[in-house]
Amino acid sequence: MTISQLLHLPFSGNGVWSELKRLNLTIPFLAWVVVVPMSLLPPVLLYYAGTHYGDAFLAGFADKEWRFITTILFLAELLTFFVMGWLIRAVLEADKMEVSYQDAYLLAAIAPIPLWLSSLALLIPVLVVSVLAVAVGLFLSCALIYQGVRSLCHRSDNDVVAMSATYTIMAASLLAWGILMAMVWAF
Repeated sequence: MTISQLLHLPFSGNGVWSELKRLNLTIPFLAWVVVVPMSLLPPVLLYYAGTHYGDAFLAGFADKEWRFITTILFLAELLTFFVMGWLIRAVLEADKMEVSYQDAYLLAAIAPIPLWLSSLALLIPVLVVSVLAVAVGLFLSCALIYQGVRSLCHRSDNDVVAMSATYTIMAASLLAWGILMAMVWAF
């Protein structure tokens, strides 16, 4: 699997997803090799931004307890992976789409990667850059969910059931992401 193939995941159908599925990655492997390292990016970069940029980045940004916030954020991200894997499988099963736990957790591990990577924008002390990066990350995450559902459940491009399941998963994902961001700003 090449970097080029991985970059096509949000825009491609069965090809790359089938290859990922063929790798037969276990849930513990996904958790330790994909989720844990990628989940570290936002807390570390948020801590860096919070302790280095201060109020120049955003009013009230310097007054937060960044050690506590970023620790809670990291733990919440890990919990979210396990909940989303379960939710993806439950939604797909409810829509009569067969998916294994392993495939559901594969999608739960791959889909948030653009959001995790969008935290790299925190290296630039400009709020607009971070907001744009998050918007692009959300778009790409939603595209990954759609392509993943279609490919892992072997649905065609025009399948209304696959689209419906995708919207439900995206709504739950956005709700989870919104709760994580609200936690950051509440503390």
